Amino acid sequence: MRTGIDISQVVYGTGVSQYTKYLVEAMLAIDQENEYILFGGALRRIGELQKTITLTQNAKLKTYPIPPTLAHILWNKLHVFPIENLTGHLDVFHSSDWTQPPSKAYKITTVHDLAPILFPETSNPDIVDAHRARLEWVKKEVDRVIAVSSATKKDLVEHLGFNPEKIVVIPEAGKPGMQKVHNNEVEDIRKKHKIAGPYLLAIGANPRKNLSNIGRAYASIKREYPDLKLVVVGSSWVKNPQQEGVIYTGSVSESELPALYGGAEALVYTTLYEGFGQPILEAMQMKCPVVTSNISSMPEVAGNAAVLVNPTEPEDIEKGIREVFKNPKKWTEKGKERAKQFSWQDTAKLTLRVYRGEL
Repeated sequence: MRTGIDISQVVYGTGVSQYTKYLVEAMLAIDQENEYILFGGALRRIGELQKTITLTQNAKLKTYPIPPTLAHILWNKLHVFPIENLTGHLDVFHSSDWTQPPSKAYKITTVHDLAPILFPETSNPDIVDAHRARLEWVKKEVDRVIAVSSATKKDLVEHLGFNPEKIVVIPEAGKPGMQKVHNNEVEDIRKKHKIAGPYLLAIGANPRKNLSNIGRAYASIKREYPDLKLVVVGSSWVKNPQQEGVIYTGSVSESELPALYGGAEALVYTTLYEGFGQPILEAMQMKCPVVTSNISSMPEVAGNAAVLVNPTEPEDIEKGIREVFKNPKKWTEKGKERAKQFSWQDTAKLTLRVYRGEL
């Protein structure tokens, strides 16, 4: 079987980038029988693309100077120029979540979430346009859609009218190799971002991440814990409000995240919508208690190993944080066991079954 996978998005440092890298590397580790053609389109970042994934003997990387804007026009708008013109013959083609090229192969794609469709006001208009156009072709032509959660499958069916029988739910996993950090690593990250004293951690700074309600919950609980800080990781195109005790780090490197999780009193991940919510598992891997939303995909990922709250109610978020403070060891242990139930090897095995037409 000759399988093509579009890895173009692997260089952008997003959740989709991580999914692409970890899935492909796990796939190559478990399957030495089939041939893999990894397609990558980029312009300025083509050098990064060529270094991101470790290849095996049965995998070849083919990169072309095709920037995302051109790919969108070529494949989402005009929907011309079959991918086989760049990869050669394929039996299976797994497209990215940015473009849907025409192909004669058995077509598979992964849908991570419908955030650009359901929350267009929180997304770049170009991204909204690309996702709308791509999903129209996905609905018309793709043989199997992989949804990373049951919540995403439900969204595809209810909001876009997808055939549920074509959708297979295969969850993601946490970050491979995440392990306990040493105290000196936590202290280094504290110094770098000027974090003094205990802190809560929030991942993501765009409006969908619900920082306004997290901030209100934090302000209330800070009255009892005056030294407590709120550290917000991530960049945003909107200006976030300045608030006493809140520290905005901006984007951080992957190497910094373990120490940020490791030093936190809890991860407060009460976002309004997520296709999966990988930070939940990352925090659990790092023995960081989790407070998360009781809507969207978050309950699927967290199970009973996190405190679930109503993200639209600051009082409920505050209550969840206090619940963690009462017995952090309980939530640390629950989270550690929960994270073990997800692995990229399992994700790859199930995805390989989709490639074979078994799911």
